[in-house]
Amino acid sequence: MLNRRLFLQGSLATAALGAFGGLTGCAASLQKQTAPASRLYLSAVDNEDGAHLIAGIDSAGKTRFQLPVSDRCHGGCAHPGQQQAVVFARRPGRHFYVIDTASGKIHKTVEAGPEYHFYGHGVFSTDGRYLYVTVNHFISGDGFIRVYDAGNDYQVVDNFAVDGIGPHELRLHPDGETLIIALGGIKTHPDYDRIKLNLDTMKPALLLMDRHSGRINQRYTPSHHQLSCRHLDVSPEGVVIAGYQYQGPEWETPPLIARLDTRNGEFSEIALPSDLQASLNNYTASIAISPNAPHAAITAPRGHRVVLINYMTGALIRTAEVHDVAGALPDDQDGFIVSSGQGGVFHVTPQSDAISALGHYRFHWDNHLTLAS
Repeated sequence: MLNRRLFLQGSLATAALGAFGGLTGCAASLQKQTAPASRLYLSAVDNEDGAHLIAGIDSAGKTRFQLPVSDRCHGGCAHPGQQQAVVFARRPGRHFYVIDTASGKIHKTVEAGPEYHFYGHGVFSTDGRYLYVTVNHFISGDGFIRVYDAGNDYQVVDNFAVDGIGPHELRLHPDGETLIIALGGIKTHPDYDRIKLNLDTMKPALLLMDRHSGRINQRYTPSHHQLSCRHLDVSPEGVVIAGYQYQGPEWETPPLIARLDTRNGEFSEIALPSDLQASLNNYTASIAISPNAPHAAITAPRGHRVVLINYMTGALIRTAEVHDVAGALPDDQDGFIVSSGQGGVFHVTPQSDAISALGHYRFHWDNHLTLAS
């Protein structure tokens, strides 16, 4: 349990955020980079009055900007070749925001268009030319990967059908050609806010899609039709770790972590010890994979836990308790930085059950962190 003294010390330790140097969690790139003097981290946040913002924090701990937006936002990704990052509204939001990371201003707001809304995630192609975004056509309930031409002012160039409902987070495979898509399977409609309309007939999946043609090359199915596949990350070797949110009876405790080795097509689910499994309350959020060691972090906000596993073997390494844990990114060694809906930012390592408080802010972090520069 994080004690109050440590938490309060964290509010005085903002300068320690220099430990953020070397994070690589954005979907745009999986390659380790040389840490510059200052880095910028983005997250969707709500302030104490409940207003929706996009916050930018640098590696010295300074809040660089807080940009008011009309939607509650979710995930983001950085443009690999320009000083831009994109932050997406979460369902049923209908905008994404292109941030000029040099000026700290919104460069462009893009609307989903009539009959569509976003799911909160996107990823750039390796060269930054195209942006791939998960969208819902809420009239039919069909999910799509929408392709935007970032080199042409983010104009729409294609919609790829996923042959299912509720595509959520996606990543670009290390081959640069394949999109890895978590298909949640949950039907929603803006007229009903976030109410889930098809829990009895869900068909979640983990998809591999050709980013040029939209052809689905592989489809992997969870062990239960109510295991909504929502978030994921992929290692430099091509090992995918995905997180589920179970929509069935709360007293059931199915596995919440899936592993796919794209080198050989092996798909499996990771069963944690029964007491730990039950403590996660059937809900995972952010997934982050280290580029420096075979470690993955899975956050479980409802269980107030960070679960660290060996992504190559699926073995449990350890857990850490962080109240209302939210986003996760790898650090520059073999551990992780995690945020909290209560405003804290913490460092978690595979070597120790202890956590370090790195800072505290007067806003509520959403479930994802993005390395913007």
